[in-house]
Amino acid sequence: MHSLLTRGNGGIPLTILDKTAYSSWLNEQKPFDKNWLNQTNYQGDGLAVIPNFNSGLEGSISQAVFVIADANNYFSCGNLITLLPPEKYKLITKDEYKQAICFAWLIGSYEFSSYKSDNIKKQLPCLVVDEQHLIDNAIKQAEATSIVRDLINTPAADMMPKDLAIATQSLADSFDGHLSQIIGDELLAHNYPTIHAVGRASINEPRLLDLTWGNKNNPKITLVGKGVCFDSGGLDLKPSAGMRNMKKDMGGAAHVIGLAHLIMSYNLPVNLRVLIPAVENSVSSNAMRPGDVIITRKGLTVEIDNTDAEGRLVLCDALAEAVNDNPDLIIDFATLTGAMRVALGTELAGFFSTNDEVSQGIINAGDQITDPVWRMPLYKPYNDLFKSTIADMTNSASGPFGGAITAALYLERFINESTNWVHFDVMAFNIRALSGRPLGGEAFGMRAVFNYLQEKYS
Repeated sequence: MHSLLTRGNGGIPLTILDKTAYSSWLNEQKPFDKNWLNQTNYQGDGLAVIPNFNSGLEGSISQAVFVIADANNYFSCGNLITLLPPEKYKLITKDEYKQAICFAWLIGSYEFSSYKSDNIKKQLPCLVVDEQHLIDNAIKQAEATSIVRDLINTPAADMMPKDLAIATQSLADSFDGHLSQIIGDELLAHNYPTIHAVGRASINEPRLLDLTWGNKNNPKITLVGKGVCFDSGGLDLKPSAGMRNMKKDMGGAAHVIGLAHLIMSYNLPVNLRVLIPAVENSVSSNAMRPGDVIITRKGLTVEIDNTDAEGRLVLCDALAEAVNDNPDLIIDFATLTGAMRVALGTELAGFFSTNDEVSQGIINAGDQITDPVWRMPLYKPYNDLFKSTIADMTNSASGPFGGAITAALYLERFINESTNWVHFDVMAFNIRALSGRPLGGEAFGMRAVFNYLQEKYS
């Protein structure tokens, strides 16, 4: 990424404009450039490359212009880096657009091609800007987003709990953090019974990853990420179509790893803890069964109504641990319910929270950087839907409606009433290609949360 964005003054002029500014810009151009744009029927939308006509430079690029609806959208220029010839371009635009453009330029270069036999990196252009801080910010944001995408895109065979642990250890090593792990039957000895119950049927041992970083005297922020590396549904087996992309079910873990990378790379003055329950929900002779009752870490008994409602099971033990050291804020990310996708579609991150001020802060922070999020209600009367005749509660609501809400209410049982808690239920996957957002793994709400934390704690 460092070779794609650099500081300097040279390069082919690249002007990026909102559509509303195109007419006035065109009026200021030289006659040849105006004529060229008119003769090529350029309508002030998208990319136009204008050739040189000066002696000795004929046919080279004189300048380029890119016109979009909103240059402050962090993905509007996401495809630009793949459209331009591989030259060096000097950015000309309004100052308030530059950060969004720099991020989009870098993230538009993302490609997951590790498994392709002809994995030859395409030569890409370089963007030249004046300010070093724009470059530094764009690189950090794009790197974190790429980390999330890479983790989710990696096939499950190569992204099991031990591989997720390796990725988390690499993050800890990069920023002088500390990672501890509780693995396999040790989970029972340390009282993480639901994590163990979900993961015990797999040959890939379940584990709890616990990363810590930062000054212990700083405000404590705890991140929890669902790390179901593949979800077959367990004995309540998913159909093949529902199982096809379940490599993405560790998307919550990927999000908190990416968010932790941002927090540490910016050296935010916080005391960070990251908890990732990492499992594979598989089928074997010792798989948990519908009707089983599990005693959770908190002591609540849970009757297993559906083995495919496993994400909330691994998260509830991790959340019960997260509250133990009274953090200022707990944020969890999970690919938890299809119901959230029905409610908001696949491209908008929904979240729940116990704190109005934090919620509005995250919404505002996301709006500033084109990472929109939407708050959903923790509607308490739906708690009745978890009633069990033989245990404290079931792991799945009795009816099909409001599934995202009931899943969030289940998790809320495992935090304290006074805890500031945010729960993200995200898709973590692009099902259509958009500007700067290819098919596959994606970060939703991560940059919004970081922007909120940066504004609050910097």
